[in-house]
Amino acid sequence: MEIPYAKPFCRWLLFVLYWDYVQTNSNIAQFESDFQCLSMEYKLMLWKHHVRADICCNSRNQKSLKLKKFQHWRFSEPLLLSSGFKFDPESRNFIREVRNSIFSFVNPTPMKTAVQLVAISSNALENTLDLDTADCNVSRSFLDFISGNKVLNGSFPLAHRYGGHQFGSWAGQLGDGRAHLLGEYVNSKNERWELQLKGSGQTPYSRRGDGRAVLRSSVREFLCSEALHHLGIATSRAVTLIVSDDPVTRDQFYNGNIKTERAAVVLRLAPSWFRIGSLEILESNNEIDLLRHLVDFIIQNYYHKEVDSSSENKYVQFFGAVFNRTLVTVTKWMAVGFTHGVCNTDNYSLLGLTIDFGPFGFVEEYDENFVPNTSDDEGRYSLGKQPSIAMHNLDKLRIAISPLLDKKDRKNVSKILHTFDERYQELLINEFRKKLGLFNEFENDSLLLASLLYLMQQTRADFTSTFRQLSELTANEMFVDSIPSYLWALKILSRHEYFSKWLESYRLRLEDNPGSVSDEIRMKRMCSVNPRYVLRNWMAEEAIQKAEKNDFSVVRKLLKILQRPHTKQIIAEKLGYASPSPDWATHLKVSCSS
Repeated sequence: MEIPYAKPFCRWLLFVLYWDYVQTNSNIAQFESDFQCLSMEYKLMLWKHHVRADICCNSRNQKSLKLKKFQHWRFSEPLLLSSGFKFDPESRNFIREVRNSIFSFVNPTPMKTAVQLVAISSNALENTLDLDTADCNVSRSFLDFISGNKVLNGSFPLAHRYGGHQFGSWAGQLGDGRAHLLGEYVNSKNERWELQLKGSGQTPYSRRGDGRAVLRSSVREFLCSEALHHLGIATSRAVTLIVSDDPVTRDQFYNGNIKTERAAVVLRLAPSWFRIGSLEILESNNEIDLLRHLVDFIIQNYYHKEVDSSSENKYVQFFGAVFNRTLVTVTKWMAVGFTHGVCNTDNYSLLGLTIDFGPFGFVEEYDENFVPNTSDDEGRYSLGKQPSIAMHNLDKLRIAISPLLDKKDRKNVSKILHTFDERYQELLINEFRKKLGLFNEFENDSLLLASLLYLMQQTRADFTSTFRQLSELTANEMFVDSIPSYLWALKILSRHEYFSKWLESYRLRLEDNPGSVSDEIRMKRMCSVNPRYVLRNWMAEEAIQKAEKNDFSVVRKLLKILQRPHTKQIIAEKLGYASPSPDWATHLKVSCSS
């Protein structure tokens, strides 16, 4: 059966091949007939040839003029299409079970009403896509592109098939139910990025969904993606956010209170969107040849520096590399109090990225049992359980690749997995040494940290502000009676009867820093790793409430502030972003509904 193709792709390819063809055959009807008879593989080859020519032309032009205007911007040659993967042979867009394929070709669904640009992350736009923000702000073509209303020439929209364990149970086929991978772009720094729209319409993997995303969840994903990036955490990026007046019905808290909301779309980026569930679905359906092909592709293109693809134990190395990246990311989450909220295996990137933002939250009043997701009744994905869930998900990865392993390899993979707790504790204490301004290692550092976290939980001290205010506390002020009143989080912490003893232990421990580390150097480094601002749920809620009324100023303001989370900013201080959360914020809830 011939593999189907996207209609925009065909229209574009018809156009670019037309001139070449009429040089030798003036019968246009015959040309169209001949084209339709071509195999998909040959169409891809022709497409590849023309994209390569376009890339060569663009690279020559960039030597004298940097490509910045959207009208000149082009997708790069796609790795995914030249990979030899099998694509879903069904061309129609309807919900179904897909077998022996990793992707389905499907176009975004255009909005029926006018779209508005809510915000652009100029940092992501210019540093990843080489595009000029000023130009894109006024470009109608750009707005059509990022809303899914028009498919660019050279785009090859795909929906990815994957499965996953959700809340501990195998959910079977899941997939991109409302996301479309538009294409790939290699930027001026030779970084490859995959562009994906989220909220852009139904796909074969939509299950019972309508393929849309609402504005409230899209605002949260847009802001948090960029916030984590600027906190130094591996994450997908968010470039743009648009909203329409297309109606979308949602039961936000699954209590029967159905409301009509507005449809929104986020353009997001990642080097790859493959996740643990990408491999699980293949192992589950015994599609072992395709499983091997996909893992080999991931090794070759994303782990070539960490994995020797010619080695007999390359799959053990692959597991170890994913293990390491995942471990680092989860440790960094814990160091800033970030709680993902839905750590299912279909939301766990094979590249160790933070992806698929839903009911996340940054813990405020410290509680290791903090659960931002009201849908998580059992607290499975609480703040404190994130490390054990990471290990659980890596074990599912182990099972997924087990058909590729011999007996010795399986034993070695299990050995790697069993090092998780030790490795995690080692990474975690190193992260918190930085947060506490400790420049060397002492055996009792773990006890010092554990004692602090215990006192914070007992007093419900604010996590982010406690560490930030310790950064701003001089050695001379490290006495309970000397803490300045504006360091409000430390004042809350000082209510505990044992805090004075902890503070004395901390002050003495700082004296064991190398002699070259002055108090000023210590405070400067601590301020560089302890953010003053994080995306608290109440801040996001204020932005959402304004955006619902077509006032996008708070979204844009927040984005700008969160791009410099460690730097004190006048506007952020006026808005209370480093102050105690308002009383109304305690009643806020977020759920999986989006």
